[in-house]
Amino acid sequence: QVRLMESGGGSVQAGGALRLSCAASGPTRGVNCMAWFRQAPGKEREAVAARYVDGSQLYYADAVKGRFTISQDNAENTIYLQMSSLKPEDTAMYYCAAGRYVAAADMAQEYSSWGRGTQVTVFS
Repeated sequence: QVRLMESGGGSVQAGGALRLSCAASGPTRGVNCMAWFRQAPGKEREAVAARYVDGSQLYYADAVKGRFTISQDNAENTIYLQMSSLKPEDTAMYYCAAGRYVAAADMAQEYSSWGRGTQVTVFS
């Protein structure tokens, strides 16, 4: 199974920026999509951004469009989430996910591998 390790979370003032990284290892061949999800206390896990490995499609949640950017370094098997203009409502645990047969990039059940998460806290 693909192993995923997130990093880059932290606490930042509203309006600030953070960059999350997710390093993939193991049998990564065949992964067709990688994504970022987040889950705030008392809320369901939601998709933030996703990118098909071949670059054919990108997905962004409406709440983050224009503020977050997902990118990928294929040579390093790493994906990134550049977050800017952060808001308190972006506070959540952010998870990296990978899937081999992802058809609907915003659906958590499409992904078979998950990282442990990295906490992002935005204070006003």
